[in-house]
Amino acid sequence: MRYLRLYLYFLRFSFSRAFEFRVDFWFRIFMDCVYYAVHLAFFTIIYARSGVIGGWTLDQTYVFVCGFLLADAIHMTVFANNMWILPTFINRGDLDYYLVRPVSSLYFLSVRDFAANSFINVVIAGGLVAWSLARYPGGLGAGQITIFLLFILLGAFLTYLSRMLSVIPVFWLHSSRGLEELYYTMDNMAERPHQIFPRWLRYLVLSILPFAFVSSVPSHVLFEGLTMERFAHALLVTAGLFTAVRFAWKRGLGAYASASS
Repeated sequence: MRYLRLYLYFLRFSFSRAFEFRVDFWFRIFMDCVYYAVHLAFFTIIYARSGVIGGWTLDQTYVFVCGFLLADAIHMTVFANNMWILPTFINRGDLDYYLVRPVSSLYFLSVRDFAANSFINVVIAGGLVAWSLARYPGGLGAGQITIFLLFILLGAFLTYLSRMLSVIPVFWLHSSRGLEELYYTMDNMAERPHQIFPRWLRYLVLSILPFAFVSSVPSHVLFEGLTMERFAHALLVTAGLFTAVRFAWKRGLGAYASASS
């Protein structure tokens, strides 16, 4: 409950600050809407030349794309701003302020800045998901859709964990971005169905750097059902990546040179 109350304070502060700069608030929403339109137009143009690609119809691909946009919007809302500022805190020694707080420093620094403008985009992306599901010609039950949405949330959380692993090396590299450039290069794979990749690359995006869980796996679960094998795989990947982040964070704090050192 203490962590929940703290997060509610974060929300209140983030919304009040966002509305102080209204032009920036609405421009960011407009910019993301253009981003959504480009992604949908890209696959619409491709399918104009082919009815089925990689075993998926246009309606299935719309579900996949809209699922990716929703997971991305959730990540941008909850975690992204915190990831961008974290290298600055590390390099300037500003972590001191957060390390003395009576809460987990990893939690505090991961969720303190809630992007209020991106929250509107979560609503828009959610509307796109509803649209893609409504136009899907196959029968989809409430249970299937619920599991699909839960996997979208899992994909957003795994995106945060993967990106955190690319930021934590700043403790040793003292760079302005850590390994984020490498992360963004590989993150593009989340925008494509994992079945189009060769076998070794599918293993990478499903288990090591699980970008496929952002939208590809949720879509497969929706269309083909959730098996015990897929459920166990999701649990193992999440537990493994979360453990890796906690371990790397503790090692990073051990190498941290504070402002007073």
